[in-house]
Amino acid sequence: MATIHVRDVSDDILTTLKVRAARAGQSLQAYVHQLLADEASLLTPVEAAEEARGIAARSHVTADDVIGVVEDLRESRAW
Repeated sequence: MATIHVRDVSDDILTTLKVRAARAGQSLQAYVHQLLADEASLLTPVEAAEEARGIAARSHVTADDVIGVVEDLRESRAW
């Protein structure tokens, strides 16, 4: 497992992280590790767009199919 060193963290930021870690019942290391894990698990907008394009490329759904479903939904909600 790799090690990351972060330099030039302001006292205010460090204090905030320590307080949040304590409130979460975690060590500072565990808290920051969880922050990094959570961030790494999220897709960036570029990654999400690439994923969506990949899904669309494998799909047989057409724009007309989507329009038809939207129209059906609108009609089912009509009073």
